[in-house]
Order: sequence, then structure tokens, then C-alpha cells
Amino acid sequence: MERPAQERARVVPVVIAVGSNQGDRERTLRDAVAALGGHLTNVRVSTFHDTEPVGVGPQPRFLNAVITGGTSVSARDLFDALLDIERRFGRERPFPGAPRTLDLDLILYGDSIIDEPGLVVPHPRFREREFVLAPLAEIAADWTDPVTGRTVEELLTALAGSR
Repeated sequence: MERPAQERARVVPVVIAVGSNQGDRERTLRDAVAALGGHLTNVRVSTFHDTEPVGVGPQPRFLNAVITGGTSVSARDLFDALLDIERRFGRERPFPGAPRTLDLDLILYGDSIIDEPGLVVPHPRFREREFVLAPLAEIAADWTDPVTGRTVEELLTALAGSR
């Protein structure tokens, strides 16, 4: 028998950016997608994009992708799970912008706007990052930024026009 609607967990659509610039970047991204599968339903993954580092000083190129899916856990619990996965993949944070085996960023959590200590959603810089917007536009161009009301496609077009 199906549970009443109020007892079913609410599934929130989410966007997670994935990146790596240390070790076997492609394998790391594929393994990270698999690790996230335990926290998400209806997972979709963009193609992988080889990109220049942005805002982190001289270091190796990144391989980036974006994952969409649904989750029934809170934004904080999902964020904590992302940090745990990063640690399991050997992520260290010796200084801001350090090279990384794995970087997982919670970009969107439904239409929520969250500003808590250590957690800001939407990610505060995703609108300025082609390495997030371009792969996201591949799989979810019509998703809307709850802060600006603009779609991912509109954000990407505006970013391209500003360069």
C-alpha cells in the first residue's frame, strides 16, 4: 500500500558541479558520479569539459561536469555528504584555491535561497562560471536561478555577452 502523501519524502531537484585537476581526472569524476548515486535519484550527467583554472592561480587544467538529480535530504545534509565524498577522494584544503582531487559544489537546491554559516545556495559564483553554466545548459537549460529568475540558458548567454 502506498504511503500517504504527507509521509512521503519530498524530492527536491538539485544541481551539483563536479571538478578535478589532480590524478586521473576522468576516473575521479566517473567515480564521484557513482558515489553521488547513493544520495540522488534520476541522475543526469553532462559531458566532461576540459577547462582552464579560474580564480585559483597557476595549476593544472580541470575536468568539469554538472550533475542534476533529486534528493529527499536537507540542503545541509546533502552539503555534508558532498564534503564527506570529497574527503574520501583525498581532497585536502591546505589553502584557498588549492589543486584538488575532487571538488563538489552544491549549485542549486530546488528554488531555495539559503544563507547559513558555511552554506550558501545558490552557489554565489555559479553565474560567473562558464565551466558550470555550459555543462548545466546541456542537461537543464530551462532550470531557473531563484535569485535572478533567469534560466541557465539566459545566464550562459549573458555571461558570453559580457566577454
